[in-house]
Amino acid sequence: MKKKLLIGLLILGVIAYGGYRYMYHGHRDIASEAAGFSVSVAELQQEFSKNPESSNKKYLDKTIEVYGNITEGDLSDHTLIVDEKLSATLMDSTQTNSLEVGKQIKIKGRFLGYDDLLEEFKLDQAAISQ
Repeated sequence: MKKKLLIGLLILGVIAYGGYRYMYHGHRDIASEAAGFSVSVAELQQEFSKNPESSNKKYLDKTIEVYGNITEGDLSDHTLIVDEKLSATLMDSTQTNSLEVGKQIKIKGRFLGYDDLLEEFKLDQAAISQ
């Protein structure tokens, strides 16, 4: 009887540990990940206008590098708008100090998808690439 109880507790402990590791696994470090794709905002727009479902499967939650011209920047929100179609939330606010509207930029971040309401693409955990 004690042997069955000990085995049961051991199995329960392994399941609890596995559940804990599953729920509290480490966060992704987008800055250290290699970009899976490098596209311009215009190319992204073309792909989503042709086939939004396959484009979502291709890019969603992946680290991508996007390039275009800065059209707007908000230092208080750490947000950049690129080619009026991409909203990128930067991880490091100090990167926004040297940015100018109209300047060519390349940004690497996690692709969150296309927002139909605002008609723009979303990136978060973004960093300026060189």
